Amino acid sequence: MNYGEIKKTDIANGVGVRVSLFVSGCRHHCQNCFNEDTWDFNFGKPFDESAQKEVIDALSKPFIAGLTLIGGEPFEAENQKPLLDFVKKVRSIYENKNIWCYSGFTFDEIMGKSRASGPTAKELISYIDVLVDGRFVENLKDISLKFRGSSNQRIIDIKETLKQGKIVELKL
Repeated sequence: MNYGEIKKTDIANGVGVRVSLFVSGCRHHCQNCFNEDTWDFNFGKPFDESAQKEVIDALSKPFIAGLTLIGGEPFEAENQKPLLDFVKKVRSIYENKNIWCYSGFTFDEIMGKSRASGPTAKELISYIDVLVDGRFVENLKDISLKFRGSSNQRIIDIKETLKQGKIVELKL
């Protein structure tokens, strides 16, 4: 898996100051995507041990609330296993940091039948606290929305959603 960027103090992609990992590879190709460079799976650099250490070290600062996985598309099949292995490592080191993930796939697509679904996706989602789901839709763009680009996207509390068996959106 490649990544396009590691932002060590990001305040735009989740609550609090975060470390954001922009993974490479996305087949959604949303019109007017803010990050078209990351559509290419070969964009950026390999997410190797050195890059992982960079993220883990950045997460160590007490003012960092957590990690955000963004892209590209974290739930493309090629990205799932490397991200699963990584978030397991992050959870083992930082139990109290939360993990947000932005995906063009909806929660139902991840958990149901789509190119994103499967056992790895279901395990990966179990390590995520908040999922911002749904493709960016240009004609639904709304700059007044917190942490999302278009009104079709939801901010989902994954722990509560899995516990209750129905979508539980965060109210921010």
